[in-house]
Amino acid sequence: MKTLFGDLDELAIERIRMFAPPEGYWVAFSGGKDSVVLLDLVKRAGVPYEAHMAMIPPLDPPPLVRFVREQYPDVAMDWPPAPFFEVMKRQGYPTRSIRWCCREFKERGGSGRLVLTGIRWEESLRRSKRRMVEGCSTTRKRLLHPIIDWYTTDVWEYICARGIPYCSLYDEGFRRIGCVGCPMVRDDAALARWPHIREAWERTFTWLYENAARHPKPSINDLPARWSSADALFNAWLERDRSLVGDLEDAECMLFV
Repeated sequence: MKTLFGDLDELAIERIRMFAPPEGYWVAFSGGKDSVVLLDLVKRAGVPYEAHMAMIPPLDPPPLVRFVREQYPDVAMDWPPAPFFEVMKRQGYPTRSIRWCCREFKERGGSGRLVLTGIRWEESLRRSKRRMVEGCSTTRKRLLHPIIDWYTTDVWEYICARGIPYCSLYDEGFRRIGCVGCPMVRDDAALARWPHIREAWERTFTWLYENAARHPKPSINDLPARWSSADALFNAWLERDRSLVGDLEDAECMLFV
């Protein structure tokens, strides 16, 4: 794939080959456009790997799950020990700065391994400051982002040139296909598309509101004092009230889309 800087895909393949560990890569796969490109590059590089998709039931969009099962049966779907909303009752609602959901669900795999991701500089201000090779002391992971310098147009050009299958949600206008209800974005279209997921969010917010007084987290204890009802709380969540979810400028989503 020719660019002003040469063959972008060949450069990414060379990066993958250069850092390939003897035990093989742990490929963080989400089913999104960046990860299908990443996996194709890994296969072209001819290096050992195992691809994993960290599941967050029931927040994964159903068409995305079907797409991965049909098109990428070799990708291991890693299921968590507990459903998301059961964990939410213990942890409280996730915010843009405190995303225990990423830590406990999306980032739990690959400990002690060299993990490949589809992170790109263009995606956000924070990601523009990331390095191609990074380490994480808390999870004992090393991270390699071989397409970190690609633009979105490069990703789609590669998909079209190689005839790579991608999730149909992109053709329906979805710009991201991560967790339904993610605090990083206002997710009206996705919540309307899958009302059973919206209802699960609402039920859990109601549970938090009704059990706030005896909840172990102080951030939950004062919910009845701040919001007149569980409905008011949930509506504020839907509107992405800054007092609930924080500022987007200070956040970075770890999902690989």
